[in-house]
Amino acid sequence: MGKTPCLLLQLTSFLLLFVPSLLAADPDMLQDICVADPASVKVNGFACKSNFTADDFSFSGLAKPGSTNNTYGSLVTGANVEKVPGLNTLGVSMSRIDYAPGGINPPHTHPRATEIIFVLEGTLDVGFITTANVLVSKTITKGDVFVFPRGLVHFQNNNQKYTAAVIAGFNSQLPGTQSIALTLFTSSVPNNVLTKAFQIGTKEVEKIRSRLAPKKS
Repeated sequence: MGKTPCLLLQLTSFLLLFVPSLLAADPDMLQDICVADPASVKVNGFACKSNFTADDFSFSGLAKPGSTNNTYGSLVTGANVEKVPGLNTLGVSMSRIDYAPGGINPPHTHPRATEIIFVLEGTLDVGFITTANVLVSKTITKGDVFVFPRGLVHFQNNNQKYTAAVIAGFNSQLPGTQSIALTLFTSSVPNNVLTKAFQIGTKEVEKIRSRLAPKKS
């Protein structure tokens, strides 16, 4: 009888070790589908709508190249839950990225997803930086695949004189994107923070801000 409380205490302690990992895992789906209702209150996802059609599971926006006439010479066209409501709760999404000659998809991160790209056409210099500040980079061409681990800063650069395009896959219905330059220089981060972080003057900060500011139509 004296051993029972001790065994229960050991068992409880053992189970508690697994509680954090269980709480951190995505819950299993309890229904076949949960088509997003964009009109619903968004609380870490979308509520399911009762009426849906095949169109909720379809999107034709990746079929053709997008316009790369912008500052970076690249365009990302997303096919996530906001464009394909049927992706809700499924944990996957895609994008098409087009690059003009000399175009770049500048350093950025996806906080909620690992990314894998497949080169449709052209040649790209790609890479990501580990938290140990190690650059992992490679030149990839048509038919090649490259992976960018979740949350790490990465980029794609078209150094060629012809266009390039990739299809990107993500293990999230809404991976999120934070462009390093845009996040820092088009937000309300104080100038003195940026001057100290990048070891540049206020005039340089203001010049970068003006160049990255959204163009007025």
